[in-house]
Amino acid sequence: MSGEILLRGRALTRRWGGLVAVNGVSVELVRGAVHAVIGTNGAGKSTLINLLSGEFPPSSGQIELLGQDVTQWSQPRRARAGLGRSYQRNTIYPSFTVQENCRLSAQARYQTPWAWWHDAQSRGPTQRIAREVAQRVGLGEVLQREAGLLSHGQKRQLEIAMCLATAPKVLLLDEPLAGMGAEETERMLALLDALKKDHAILLVEHDMDAVFRIADRITVMVNGSVIATGTPDDIRTNADVREAYLGHDA
Repeated sequence: MSGEILLRGRALTRRWGGLVAVNGVSVELVRGAVHAVIGTNGAGKSTLINLLSGEFPPSSGQIELLGQDVTQWSQPRRARAGLGRSYQRNTIYPSFTVQENCRLSAQARYQTPWAWWHDAQSRGPTQRIAREVAQRVGLGEVLQREAGLLSHGQKRQLEIAMCLATAPKVLLLDEPLAGMGAEETERMLALLDALKKDHAILLVEHDMDAVFRIADRITVMVNGSVIATGTPDDIRTNADVREAYLGHDA
């Protein structure tokens, strides 16, 4: 797929002793596209996201974000440079409102430690950004609701809103559809489709119907290695993928 490459991983490998969790994986994320990574449990998908986000360093390989080599950068530094991610588990503040959750995320990017005389909650752009990102993900009508009272799907939407509050260019989403019903899944897919216009998105997901609907490219991992990368049609007809993951009847 042609497009501006915003995040690139080259020959990424991660070892823990004799265990190779990710083995020579290369991936390119481009603006305007959803790149899904699929595979069975233990295939190395979440480890790949952790490498790209900076949660831990690769044993070997290189990572570029917006044209810069960020292989040795910390996770907070990558986040400030334009990388946002969500996790398999909810990472919201359940006793805070939707708006407060989004404001705290915005505040992490727009820090003004020298303005100690200002109340952080009243700081200019953060409240505006909080409202904007909540509206963008479909939570504009529940700004003052405690996050812990949201439905499961709304909590996942809030996590994406919190990512957007940091003004990322790249989104790494780890199973955002997990546990969702059909209606919530439809809302999330519509959100991802809208977001990809301005972002490069990496999606790790087990819902194959959703993956083949939303993904522009798909990478298939088995035992830490890539066995195929291509369009959804390419992956559907790939004999190695059918054997290793999708099954003979896929």
